[in-house]
Amino acid sequence: MGKPVIAGSRIPVELILEKLAAGETVEQIMQAYPRLTEEGIRAALAFAAKAIRADVIYPVHG
Repeated sequence: MGKPVIAGSRIPVELILEKLAAGETVEQIMQAYPRLTEEGIRAALAFAAKAIRADVIYPVHG
């Protein structure tokens, strides 16, 4: 049981979220990771939203 990854890849959900938070566009991320799709990025966002709704507190690393 490791970190969640995008289905069909080894790209961590965390990496996608960090890149979006840093201001990268979906297009830039997909260029950097050719196997990644817009659907995969949306799934990463949905996963994050679901994790937040789960009433679990995650430490914030700054």
